[in-house]
Amino acid sequence: MSHYTAPIRDMQFVMRELAGLDEVAKLPGCEEVSPDLVDAILDEANKFASEVLAPLNRTGDQEGAKWDNGKVTTAPGWRDAYKQFTEAGWTAVACEPEFGGQGLPKLIATAVMEMWKAANMAFSLCPMLTNGAIEAITLSGTDEQKAAYLPKMVSGEWTGTMNLTEPQAGSDLAAVRTRAEPQGDGTYRIFGQKIFITYGEHDMTDNIVHLVLARLPDAPEGVKGISLFVVPKFLLNADGTPGARNDVHCVSIEHKLGIHASPTCVLAFGDNGGAIGTLVGEPNRGLEYMFIMMNEARFAVGMEGVALAERAYQHALAYAKDRIQGTEMGVRGGPKVSIIRHPDVRRMLMSMKSQTEAMRALAYVVAAANDAAHRSADAAVRAENQAFVDLMIPVVKGWSTENSIDVASTGVQVHGGMGFIEETGAAQHLRDARITTIYEGTTAIQANDLIGRKIAREGGVTVKALAAEMRGVLAQLAEQQGDAFVAIRKSLESGIAALESAVEYIVATYGKDIKAASVGSVPFLKLLGIVSGGWLMARAALVSARRLAEGSDDEFYKTKLVTARFYADHILSQAPGLSYAVVNGAAGALELDEAQF
Repeated sequence: MSHYTAPIRDMQFVMRELAGLDEVAKLPGCEEVSPDLVDAILDEANKFASEVLAPLNRTGDQEGAKWDNGKVTTAPGWRDAYKQFTEAGWTAVACEPEFGGQGLPKLIATAVMEMWKAANMAFSLCPMLTNGAIEAITLSGTDEQKAAYLPKMVSGEWTGTMNLTEPQAGSDLAAVRTRAEPQGDGTYRIFGQKIFITYGEHDMTDNIVHLVLARLPDAPEGVKGISLFVVPKFLLNADGTPGARNDVHCVSIEHKLGIHASPTCVLAFGDNGGAIGTLVGEPNRGLEYMFIMMNEARFAVGMEGVALAERAYQHALAYAKDRIQGTEMGVRGGPKVSIIRHPDVRRMLMSMKSQTEAMRALAYVVAAANDAAHRSADAAVRAENQAFVDLMIPVVKGWSTENSIDVASTGVQVHGGMGFIEETGAAQHLRDARITTIYEGTTAIQANDLIGRKIAREGGVTVKALAAEMRGVLAQLAEQQGDAFVAIRKSLESGIAALESAVEYIVATYGKDIKAASVGSVPFLKLLGIVSGGWLMARAALVSARRLAEGSDDEFYKTKLVTARFYADHILSQAPGLSYAVVNGAAGALELDEAQF
């Protein structure tokens, strides 16, 4: 089982050279974000991730969470690790200072988040959901709810969950049946059942704050009739401490393909008279408020894709360097060599490495744009960055998670037959990654949101502006000498043209034939991810060339150039085929009736 060490050098490079850390540090509220501070945070996070969380990843997978008579016991070491996590202040990194948070930019929080997820994804899910709940209460809760819950949640003393899914209502939230009955005193009694609730019950804190979607008696049908409620595991005493047990109970936990140490709970509300909750915001606007959590969670799940890809790559790389098998190709009678000397193993490793670095670059750039969208003093800058963030959230989520499965699967392949044996640990990354394309909306849901709300609705304005920005890099590439830059420029130019062609098709087709446009939604999401990744890898190559020209002999920059070239040749070159599928794929998918399948 390989160890995990955060790729701090690449994180620093992306934050400074691609995401614009210096510009983020100029935003209101970020003035104290110095390079030294960022480096110190990354170093400390790496220590915690590698020394505390990573060693628990394998044992947590083997032991799992346990359910007994409504109580959930987390895997050995979990409670102590969580205590250390909160005592070190890691739950509060990006939270509002008003409630005890550190108020650091999302860009920094994203890099730290990647470490938790790579070191131990099952553990990271608990603070991830808590952060989403904090965000929802911060933006939509009452003053009383904020005062009662946020300080404890920000400190990590209490955790949070989001409760959407029901047995009959998966992604179709219009089918939610959980009901909320007003009691006349400002509280509501909640009745219903929720499934797939991550960390809905556990033994790490003395309270859990559930955010629950439910319907009021007079609510209209469909998603417009859903309200959001705060339902704590323990009701609060007058002094704010946990008091009487609320009527919400875990009736079982799921037995899953992966993330065994993360308890995925079935929660029953109101089996003994009704769970007491309070309304968040206004009635019938619950889905709107929940999407605050949802967008936060979707980005975070995208980071799971980045993190698991990095962990799988590190694992495969260590094995490839250590495993001795066969002689070097073209060397007759030579000695046995490690498999990293074999061309196809090198191809697989570079595929893993280049895609992971491209995904990281895109996620960090989106995080920095989110900082500008929320903190800039210029309204136009805020609007422009928010449009970019909205466009890219489905891509960060969908593209990164789909890639993580492919990367983790490639990691198993690098191991050969040993990758299929659980003892090596390579299979765990693949099993853990498999949920990520389903979490918080499947890839198709992300893709339909992308082509509908983010592209067709505005006539492709934001994505066309992005394509134009990408084209600006082509001129810079043309100024560089060498085969690598010729190849990168050629692939990027072809990729941008493929993206523009697909956008034009979606804009022209969506309103006339939504099914034809939607058939290509997932290929389009992948296309936008691949081309965006190629754009950022090209920028990384330009920065690296500049540093080398300035006299740096740093191997990092030389490696980045090679990695960018590989991405252009092997990954970005897929763009025209994806564009063809977007524009021409409807006939083959829609012409058969059900009996012909």
